[in-house]
Amino acid sequence: MAAPPFPCRRESDPVVGDAQLRAEIEAIPDFQVDGKFDAQRYRMLLATMPSPQTPLQFQQTIRESLRDRLLAQRLSASTFVTPSEAQRLVSLIGEKRDVTFAFLPPVQQADAAPPSAADIAAWYKAHPSDFRMPEMVAIEYVDVDGAALPAPPAPGQKALEDRYAQEKARFVEPEQRLTSHILVKVDAKADAAAQKAAETRIRDVLKQIRAGADFATLARQVSEDSTRNAGGDLGWIQKNGQMVKPFEDAVFATPAGSVSEPVKTEFGWHLVQVREIKPSHGKSFEEARPELERLVADSERERTYNDLAGRLADEVLKNPNSLVPVAKTANLTVQRLGPFARGQGTGIAANPAVQRFVFSDEAKERRQSSDPIEIGPNHSVLVRVIEHTAEQVQPLDKVGAQVVAAIRADRVAKAAEAEADAALARLKKGERLVAVATEKGWQLNPVPGVPRGMAVPDAQATEAYFQVAPPAPGKATPGKVRTADGRWIVFEVTGVGHADENEIKPEQRVQIVQAVAEWIGTEDAIATGKQERRRMRVDIAEDRL
Repeated sequence: MAAPPFPCRRESDPVVGDAQLRAEIEAIPDFQVDGKFDAQRYRMLLATMPSPQTPLQFQQTIRESLRDRLLAQRLSASTFVTPSEAQRLVSLIGEKRDVTFAFLPPVQQADAAPPSAADIAAWYKAHPSDFRMPEMVAIEYVDVDGAALPAPPAPGQKALEDRYAQEKARFVEPEQRLTSHILVKVDAKADAAAQKAAETRIRDVLKQIRAGADFATLARQVSEDSTRNAGGDLGWIQKNGQMVKPFEDAVFATPAGSVSEPVKTEFGWHLVQVREIKPSHGKSFEEARPELERLVADSERERTYNDLAGRLADEVLKNPNSLVPVAKTANLTVQRLGPFARGQGTGIAANPAVQRFVFSDEAKERRQSSDPIEIGPNHSVLVRVIEHTAEQVQPLDKVGAQVVAAIRADRVAKAAEAEADAALARLKKGERLVAVATEKGWQLNPVPGVPRGMAVPDAQATEAYFQVAPPAPGKATPGKVRTADGRWIVFEVTGVGHADENEIKPEQRVQIVQAVAEWIGTEDAIATGKQERRRMRVDIAEDRL
């Protein structure tokens, strides 16, 4: 088996190295104080997670995440753009178009005649989804908020002392040593000659260091592991078992500013340099007392809340069809909400977990109470559906006015598009927009040199300008487009220009090519993933989701 990227660490991964792992973890904002990674905060947060983890467990999780992203990253990085493609891209991106456009005024009265009964019935039949009433539920619930529970009594001295002992890592920072190393590899199963050659080599390096050679420079030249490019830097090390024992013992036996004697591990021979020592330090019991009092009080409040939530869950098992006994157990009240549709609730009904329960088939059909549903820290609700209305099309006699409004809006929209089509037909026959606009009383808006991506007057219009064919010399290419706010524009493109090659700086050209290459690479990665999913059989355990 190949040696790990840090050949002095117990944990290893054949792909993701320790330096990459460390950089990823140290960049997580939650582990930082004033923008810098804080080891104490890191350990504290891991220990107080809903499912506490040791640093080694968390590191393995991050390793797996980084490894999973490697395929997409490497496919993306492998993409390239040829010089001719790059030139074409730069030309297209720098293209500009001279445009003149006119907004068509709103149609005031497309058809004043009221819709007939037959028209109304036909529209209603053709657009049933426009008049559907969504599925609705009404619920009752009991709100169990730990913050509203009576405050626990002040903790005693023994409880505080016990908590201080339990939370020693929170208040006391262990000794740390800023360490570098040089490794000469030798397989643990190598013969005596190979072992002796490696030892001789590491001792020669030690002689050079004691003669005044720079440790980091020699590490870059000699060391046989992934830290060589960083001058052998291993960062800050604690005495926590993350390093193999002979190496860790050497680190903590070497004075600051000095280099150890050669150290033999399963990976080979090391020289250890301790550059700096941070002594163990922390808060005394009295200094930590205010925080201890808060921690103990929070724990007691959480215990009380959990006990209450457990009793309420038991009560639900005894009386699943009513929340009244549950409310009496906790001296709380049964409250009601609704009716509301999926995704439209307010208050606790807006919580995704509550929505998932109340719109589940079981909750709607059986009308039984839920177990406590967590909606926040020490805050849960027990919910029961008391009314359910299935999704349905509302009867015509209730939505008649909406149908009439929809028919009139459709008439206006069609009349506006018909006018735009008529103007466009004239332009395609050779008339110019200025003549049509003057006749119609439309205001013209000439905009020379419109670049890609500019909203003139919005993004949809600019996209339409670049979709029509470039005009012939002295001619215009007409078009129409509906803007995001529903208005119609008739336009003509009268000229096409390109960015001056001298205006595009070399670094901008590189950025353009890199951006396109990354996009192509991402598409390749997505396509590869789809192909692998088609090739592989994947079983989804729905009961575990």
